[in-house]
Amino acid sequence: MVQSILFAIITIVAFGFATKQFLRIRRNIFLGKDEEISGNTKQRLRSVLLVAFGQKKMFKRWIPATLHLFIYVAFLFTQIELIEILIDGFTGIHRFFAPILGGLYTFIISFIEILSVGAFIATIVFLWRRNGLKLPRFHKDEMTGWPKLDGNLILFGELVLLIGIFSMNGADSVLQTLDSAHYPSTGNLAVSSWLGPALFGGMEQSSLAIIERFGWWLHILTVYAFLNYLPSSKHLHIMLAFPNTYFAKLSPKGRMENMPEIMNEVKSMMDPDAAFDDSAMTEELPTFGSNDVLNLSWKNLLDAYTCTECGRCTSECPANQTGKKLSPRKIMMDVRDRTEEIAKNIDSNNPECIRADAKGEGVMLSKDNYDDQKSLFDYLTREEIHACTTCNACVEACPVLINPLDIILKLRRYEILTESAGPGDWLPLFNAIENGGSAWAISDDRDKWAQEALNS
Repeated sequence: MVQSILFAIITIVAFGFATKQFLRIRRNIFLGKDEEISGNTKQRLRSVLLVAFGQKKMFKRWIPATLHLFIYVAFLFTQIELIEILIDGFTGIHRFFAPILGGLYTFIISFIEILSVGAFIATIVFLWRRNGLKLPRFHKDEMTGWPKLDGNLILFGELVLLIGIFSMNGADSVLQTLDSAHYPSTGNLAVSSWLGPALFGGMEQSSLAIIERFGWWLHILTVYAFLNYLPSSKHLHIMLAFPNTYFAKLSPKGRMENMPEIMNEVKSMMDPDAAFDDSAMTEELPTFGSNDVLNLSWKNLLDAYTCTECGRCTSECPANQTGKKLSPRKIMMDVRDRTEEIAKNIDSNNPECIRADAKGEGVMLSKDNYDDQKSLFDYLTREEIHACTTCNACVEACPVLINPLDIILKLRRYEILTESAGPGDWLPLFNAIENGGSAWAISDDRDKWAQEALNS
């Protein structure tokens, strides 16, 4: 009874705190501008099933994909055992499903144990790849400090989770032979039926009961810790990969989106009446592109929070491969860090971040009046966004359909169209197009060749 009450309290606190954090992440994502996303629902659902659930794009590199698959599938099937632990914890029953499912229960738990062994091997290999083999994509400049620790923490957490599972099942398999009335038979489990007696055989029943409870509590507390750790970790992709793939663009990757502001300007130039439109004269000049997360779209911010920091985008980037500063992964990490900075200021209602023309007594800080005199350009350098070749290699490489290029283009457009700035060797090109309608500073009409062809 005491254990059930304690379990209920811990569970409610864990889920309550986690819910609060996940709602904060949702709020942060919607700090971005509205973006209407529509399209073929069936195609979007198919993308979720194949890419997010089926891990389709992971298998472009089959060795890490296979290892990741063990951890991923083990994670999915372990939820069955987790449901039983929750029922047992609230009711005080031991192995609630065992007498109900019989042989099917033995098969399910055995399958989970086999997957767990695979997950154990995969975890060891991943730790070695990160810290022993030191794959270059895990040791870029942006991966120092917390990102490196974050990657290792979750792998060590996976080992702790496996210790809990096999301690619980192993001790339980021995207790079934000593006290069948309180420990219902689970059948011959694939791993624990021999591992349990090998590790715990000959121990007293009281000691076995302690080990079994230790494994049970270690398993559930690790799950709760992981649940509350997710919002601060790159492993948030476990949850966000599904909505991110659903809302990913369905258009071909090479297609660049036109800016409505530019289209409206061109239309007004081609319409003589627009020059005398009083409403047009009073409108503020539009801001072209984006310089901060508040004028990126919510989908861009969802991309940033979904980023797995796997580095596949950066390892495929031709600019990065030739030694340039651009790292698509760093772009996504910078966007997420900047979003977190803004969110913390809004949560603390920092008066220094209220826009000058909005200051006043009792004014609450929000995304509508936010201005801390900083932008994304304080996180990344101009050289990074100039290095992009817009080849879409990063977009193609991402296993969860993140689009770093969309953010890079918006930053470039802000720099060139709003700030009238850009790399020195680009400006003559822009001036030539603006003044002569040609990239080569030749004043001839661009369609002159077509007219000559028609007249010949």
